[in-house]
Amino acid sequence: MTETTRAKYIAAAIKSGVLPKDAHRIPEVVSLEAPESTNTPIQFWQLFSILGPDRIVAIVGDFYQRVFADETWFTSVFERVGGMNHHINTQASMWADVMGGGPYYHGAEFRLGFHHTHNAHQLMTEDGARRWVALMVKTLDASEAHMLGDPRVRLSLNTFLSHFLGKYAEDFAFENRETFGETNPAWRRKVNFMNMTADAIEAMSEEELRLGLEGRGVDVSADADKVALIRKAMAL
Repeated sequence: MTETTRAKYIAAAIKSGVLPKDAHRIPEVVSLEAPESTNTPIQFWQLFSILGPDRIVAIVGDFYQRVFADETWFTSVFERVGGMNHHINTQASMWADVMGGGPYYHGAEFRLGFHHTHNAHQLMTEDGARRWVALMVKTLDASEAHMLGDPRVRLSLNTFLSHFLGKYAEDFAFENRETFGETNPAWRRKVNFMNMTADAIEAMSEEELRLGLEGRGVDVSADADKVALIRKAMAL
C-alpha cells in the first residue's frame, strides 16, 4: 500500500500547497527512509524506518485496548469482526504497510475498502469518526515514549491519520469535523546559497530568503528586514 497511498497523498498535498509541484521527484520526499535533518518533515511512508514493527504494534495495541473498553455502541462493531488481538494484528499490518515496511497487509486497498464497507460501515459516520479520533488522540498522547523524542513523528502520524480520515469522509459522505492535531508543515526547499552569486541572492524575495535560511537551520527570528537576511545568506 506504500506506493499507491504515497502517490495519492503527494497529489493531494501538491494541490493544497503542502508539497511543491515536483515533490514526486524530490528524493527526501519519496524515499522510504526518514531524513536525518530535524528541519525536514517525516513523510508517513518513512515512519517504519523510524518506528519499526514493535513500536507500531505498541501504539495500535494501546488504541484497541481503549476501543474494547469503550461504550457498547462503539465496541460492539469491532467485537463482531474479531477479538482485540485480531484487530491489533490487522491494523498494525496496515500501518506497517502504508508506513514503508513492505507488503504486510495482504489484500491491500481492496481488503481495506471491503472491511469498511461491509464490516465497519456503522461507524463510518460523523459520530463514529468523532469517537474513533478521540480514542486515537488519547492513544497518541500516551505513546510519546514510542516516538523516540522526535517531534516530527507525531506530526507525521497526525498527517497519516488525517489523510485516511479525509478519504473515509469522502467515501462514506460524512462531514469531516475531527482533527488529530498539528500535521506536517509545508515543505521548505533547501537553497544552496554557497553555489549562488551575490546578485542571485539579492534577487530573491524576502520570503524566499527567510524560508531558504530556515530550511538550512538558520535562526532568522530576529531578522526584521531583507538586508539582514541577505547578509546571513552571503555568510553561508
